Amino acid sequence: MGVLAIDLGGTKLATAVFSPDGEIIMKNKLPLAKKESAEVGKMITTEVEKILQIQKATGEVINSIGISVPGICRQEDGTVWVPNIPGWDAYPLLEEVQSVAAGIPVTIDNDRACYILGESWKGNAKGCSDAIFLAVGTGIGAGILINGNILRGANDIAGAIGWMALEKPYNHNYKDCGCFESTASGEGIAKLTRSILQNTTDYTGMLIQTSAEEITAHNVFQAYDENDTIAREVVQHCIESWGMAIANLVSLFNPKKIILGGGVFGPAIKFIPAICIEAKKWAQPVGMQKVEIEATALGNHAGLYGAGFLALQKINKLDASHE
Repeated sequence: MGVLAIDLGGTKLATAVFSPDGEIIMKNKLPLAKKESAEVGKMITTEVEKILQIQKATGEVINSIGISVPGICRQEDGTVWVPNIPGWDAYPLLEEVQSVAAGIPVTIDNDRACYILGESWKGNAKGCSDAIFLAVGTGIGAGILINGNILRGANDIAGAIGWMALEKPYNHNYKDCGCFESTASGEGIAKLTRSILQNTTDYTGMLIQTSAEEITAHNVFQAYDENDTIAREVVQHCIESWGMAIANLVSLFNPKKIILGGGVFGPAIKFIPAICIEAKKWAQPVGMQKVEIEATALGNHAGLYGAGFLALQKINKLDASHE
């Protein structure tokens, strides 16, 4: 017996088969390669069919499927909104996967929820009923676990903290992704760096070795390690923004743990002590004194583990309903 986990990201599709105790039996990763709309749906259903056939040939049974998507899953009908995939405004992903799943139950949730579920199952939030996963990658989001339950909100949008307001006055650059995300996500770091470079005339540092359009957060962290002045300015801005956001999360939700993950944490793990110092300036002091702030234990697999846990939860609920 096993469950199939699917993690749809901004650039890749990752899959894994988990045993009931959380051991990965098999896994795979495929690039999206700029596929759009129905092409991505077909890619997912093809992978599901292939994995089910492989498992059947080995005498193993897939009892449940869990899927993590980088956007919003509407729980009432299983349609999804995924902003990085053209045409996925209300895509019928649940219906499509069920059409090839041979009666196997399918559960879909947003990646924010899956990150914290994965960490609470097999990562650094194990045993925590109140914990938050702050994901900083291309964008920014938070999976929020309160009293053992995922916080969803009225429209399944809770945790979209890229829109957290951290600065004033309002800037038109916040329109598409929010204030926090606009300068402190992976893409935001690159945009902020380009903006500073464009307005600097006497800079001769490491970042001019890369054309402005091609600068990434990775370039900025590399330049930071070489004591580059603009990279240091950008990273300091991010430390302050990440610290303020964590302070707001602590004051609002009083979590036992905040887990930092996503592609940026990664290279930004070394800044956690500085982020904590910044957060202490802004947060409710008792909550800040009690919270533990750690890097993810699962790395880029947090969403995959969360999708696996979703699938196992579904089995447990079905078993309970039959008792």
